[in-house]
Amino acid sequence: MILLQNYIKQLGFTPVIHFELEGCYQLDSKIKRFSLDYQRINRQLARAGIDGELVPEYWHSQWEYVSIFNGQSPLKEANNLSQALNLLPRLFAEQGISKTLIKPVVWSGDKGKLANGSGDIFTTETRAVHIPNAVQMNISALDSEGKNIIIERGFGEYLQQCFLDTSLNCCLVYLPEEEAFERLALKSKYGLAAELCSPVDISGGHQGSIALYKEVGKHNQAMGEEPVLYNHKNEVLVKRQNWQKTARIEHRIGASSVQYNAYFNIIYSLLNLIDALEVYKGDNCRRLLRKEVHQQDLPFSLYDNTVQEKLGAISLFENDHWFSESLNKLSGQFINGDQISGQLLLGDKLKQMILAPYQQKRILIHS
Repeated sequence: MILLQNYIKQLGFTPVIHFELEGCYQLDSKIKRFSLDYQRINRQLARAGIDGELVPEYWHSQWEYVSIFNGQSPLKEANNLSQALNLLPRLFAEQGISKTLIKPVVWSGDKGKLANGSGDIFTTETRAVHIPNAVQMNISALDSEGKNIIIERGFGEYLQQCFLDTSLNCCLVYLPEEEAFERLALKSKYGLAAELCSPVDISGGHQGSIALYKEVGKHNQAMGEEPVLYNHKNEVLVKRQNWQKTARIEHRIGASSVQYNAYFNIIYSLLNLIDALEVYKGDNCRRLLRKEVHQQDLPFSLYDNTVQEKLGAISLFENDHWFSESLNKLSGQFINGDQISGQLLLGDKLKQMILAPYQQKRILIHS
């Protein structure tokens, strides 16, 4: 990862990557009334040197870990998330929570049904809802003057196109377990389209699973609003919109999981960022944009469906060359295109590391 950071620095830019990760908690059945002390947990995260905080999410007992913008490097950001995932179960337990659920789906995690035409009002219906938990990555880059280049010369659109091109074959990186694919099928399989708004395929625009946020966000809300004037009650009277500062790509398809590897995912993001930066340095990105971007379905499983002749996430990544070859090229270990002293190159090694746990499972399945 340091290699990638240094290369981006040589190009004259600074990568900016932040995580958001959703999860749930489960109370001991004896506890009838409970209010999670988020401020206490956030103080504990800060003492641990983690640039992130916990906030309540949409469903009951659902929380979200959100990065704090402290100018941290991508490597520090990966450290932050990895450390937080290890620490949070203990911090929740200190408040009497029996289980911390960092998983793609919390089955029957809540009850309720949205009122017709409402985005956030529940009826009295007690229908079980399976809660999907996602990981989002926010990606942008700054130039030597500290200006966000997402808005410059079609760079944001081209970076989005890079992610659209690589997200299918690399979905194993951000969908690391079988339940992650169950999460994608929740809306159609259980009739929860009205209750859930998680993306289920690879799509662009500003509302897709790989979203480009500029003036507006995924709910068509104004982006980058900053308070300018307050009244005596500390209420905001006047706002200004500085969307140029907050413009970014948000990769929204990742699944929360204890198997989610922040380091692998940031490497994946940096490789896409490098592809876009190399074009941006020498050309107008708009000239290379496709006129139409079609939505792509994600696979239904980690594993192949031999009956339907459809590849699963493992085979898609095994057959992919972009990830490993991009790393190989950047590692500077090529001599006339050959491996040095028979050693695997950096990209090949990392690809093997990502695939290794699944290959062991395959052996067990067929033994």
